[in-house]
Amino acid sequence: MSDDDSGSPAAVLRSFVSRAVDADPADLAGRIEVVERGSGSEAGDAAATPAGRLAELVGEADSVVAVVPRFDADLARRLNASPAAGGDETDGESDQEFRASAPRAVRVVFTGSAADRLSGAAGSIVRRALVDRGVDAYRHEGESPVTVALVDDRAVVGLTDGDGVVALLWTDDPSVREWAAATCRRYLDAAERVTGA
Repeated sequence: MSDDDSGSPAAVLRSFVSRAVDADPADLAGRIEVVERGSGSEAGDAAATPAGRLAELVGEADSVVAVVPRFDADLARRLNASPAAGGDETDGESDQEFRASAPRAVRVVFTGSAADRLSGAAGSIVRRALVDRGVDAYRHEGESPVTVALVDDRAVVGLTDGDGVVALLWTDDPSVREWAAATCRRYLDAAERVTGA
């Protein structure tokens, strides 16, 4: 499925973001980047997948604020194994050294089915794992059609399906950053904090 296909997840995501910021998709075309699952990227390049690219962007960040509608086990595994999390790719260095390079401020609003993971039988385990990684987690009772994040000064928007992140868009475009910041703020204001102080 190519990105030019109007029914592709990447095209759907571009259209969604264009409508959200009231811009013509053609106007944003040179200012956004998109990766789609199964887009023909090389199998060995994990960053060429939506989950891989999202893990890379978050791993490089000092600050992350996100609204997450669906828990993605593959993405969680990638983030946990990243050097910033002190995972398997640490080459023997200590967790503390790698935690110093992890995002310093991480606030995540879990909504929809992702919010359900914070309660129930496994909820305490999930919350403890988030606390151990320095994540301030919030539970929102509503839904979000997409993942929206502000990763440092970059807006990141993800489209998910039953198998995880199917397409990821990221940009430094001011109008998309402003929309992402306002969206995250709106969800944070309506959410209940479940970890942290």
